[in-house]
Amino acid sequence: MTSISHYFQSLRQRQQCALIPFITAGDPDLETTADALRILDRNGADFIELGIPYSDPLADGPVIQAAATRALHKGTKLEQVLQMLRDVIPSLKAPIILFTYYNPILHRGIKSFLALIADVGVQGLVVPDLPLEEAAELIQTAASFGIEVILLVAPTSSQDRIDAIARQSQGFIYLVSVTGVTGMRSQIQNRVQQLLTDLRSVTDKPIGVGFGISAPEQARQVQEWGADAVIVGSAFVKRLAEGSPTEALQAVEQLCRELKSAISRQPVGLAK
Repeated sequence: MTSISHYFQSLRQRQQCALIPFITAGDPDLETTADALRILDRNGADFIELGIPYSDPLADGPVIQAAATRALHKGTKLEQVLQMLRDVIPSLKAPIILFTYYNPILHRGIKSFLALIADVGVQGLVVPDLPLEEAAELIQTAASFGIEVILLVAPTSSQDRIDAIARQSQGFIYLVSVTGVTGMRSQIQNRVQQLLTDLRSVTDKPIGVGFGISAPEQARQVQEWGADAVIVGSAFVKRLAEGSPTEALQAVEQLCRELKSAISRQPVGLAK
């Protein structure tokens, strides 16, 4: 199984910017989540970020919070999500990155949690409320399971903190494009361009930009500023919540192809 780091190396050699869609597991249901993963994989996703629903999602905006609430009300549990991934991951080209808060990891124990997600083929982990000062144990233990822990850089981060995060982050560095929670925004702050420059001055690790990107023109702008990956969440989650599952999946497919075409040198072909 190719690691996230090696996958990025391959993309860089081809001078390609990665597309990383985010969806919430269990919204509207796990069967639709599985279908969405396959559709995203066929239509341009290079990696897929899958959110584990959590009752207190501090980093998430209203769209993703609502999706997590719906999934929890339907009884979605981590074990069910992992069983779904066990069935789906073998058919995917795109590595799966789990997005989860720290409390569920601590509840099960760091080593036990990592063993569970590694066993089904998860390759990356984003923990938005993990303090940098407490990240070492998780990063080191995850490495023993072949899982890369991706750390976040906020627009308010000092240069010293940017340096420290860049040293410790695995797979790639997750650059948050806005101050605040996730969500769709009409414009991407120009501060992102400077943050990309600041990060490039201290690391050669890939940089993915997320939070607030919802449209192809925004994705293209971030790519032109030099990002190695564009991360899009609320726009996909919103589409999965609208209409019938069939309509929602068609909308997800269309958005994925539009975003990938916007950041690709060549248009994305029709899904087979």
